[in-house]
Amino acid sequence: MNFPLSTIIIYARDMKKTAEFYRVHFGFKTSGEVIEGLIELHANGGGAGILIHQAAKSVKLGQVGVKPSFQVQDVDAFVLAAARQGLKFGAIHEANGYKYANAKDPDKNPVSISSRAFRLAAEI
Repeated sequence: MNFPLSTIIIYARDMKKTAEFYRVHFGFKTSGEVIEGLIELHANGGGAGILIHQAAKSVKLGQVGVKPSFQVQDVDAFVLAAARQGLKFGAIHEANGYKYANAKDPDKNPVSISSRAFRLAAEI
């Protein structure tokens, strides 16, 4: 059986602000409209989509339960471009032929960028 990942659900205090974060910084497409209690985002060029769901007041956000990681070929360039748009990443780390860095979305949920998918087959 094959069960490809199609959607990640992210709980948010301000759904529109969180949807805009993923649209601006990671290129997701969305109307921003709340339909059936969700804002749907589609990955540009394929991949899993995101559903933004209103978080209940009792939900503790910003805990590391799930951390979306986005594939970028040049982590250094992405971090610089993101900073110009107001998104600050932490230190850029190097590991086994790739780089990665971490940031937080508006609800303090962790997000990551990584060049791991682009490392040379010989380096794996």
